[in-house]
Amino acid sequence: METALVLISYLLGSISTSVWIGKTFYNIDVREFGSGNAGATNTFRVLGNKAGIPVLFLDTLKGSIGVGLAYLSAYEPKSAEFINLQLGLGIAVLIGHIFPIFYGFRGGKGVATILGIVICILPLACSLSLLIFLAVFFSTRIVSLSAMMAGLSFPIFLNVMLGNTNPILTGFSVIVALILIITHRKNIQRIIKKEESKITFFSAKDK
Repeated sequence: METALVLISYLLGSISTSVWIGKTFYNIDVREFGSGNAGATNTFRVLGNKAGIPVLFLDTLKGSIGVGLAYLSAYEPKSAEFINLQLGLGIAVLIGHIFPIFYGFRGGKGVATILGIVICILPLACSLSLLIFLAVFFSTRIVSLSAMMAGLSFPIFLNVMLGNTNPILTGFSVIVALILIITHRKNIQRIIKKEESKITFFSAKDK
């Protein structure tokens, strides 16, 4: 049962909403424009708010639904087995988003999907990290930098400020931070060179 749920979670993550919305409503594959990334940020950049907002919402939602599949198991909610399954499902849906089997394994960087995952498993630590994201974003308008700073703050909030003692959750929080750094390594280079693009809302594409 658990193996089947993990597979379903991966397949759910493999539904690239940015590619689907771009091709269906705009006849555009967002991976061929902008950063070449199949995520919400590049959708905002290439297609504007009308496409970017639904992609952001759906990518976040699929992370939450993937984790929520744990409720179909026989495990008692909030038990150690249930939480471990949630973590496994979260990793599966994230891998699906980054390496979608339906779209040639060319996916997004997982920021919105990670949000959907961790808000269900560790809502308080997630909310604190989200505040970091918003603070950095509204001061820089650089999504990649905001995501990385939020990711780096996540294990700090969880393990230092909130006093987590579960080694599995500690490992998960570190993995989340590492994934956000690894998937944004090209962005780091552009940030250092001061070439990273900024997100501007209500662009001409939305008029």
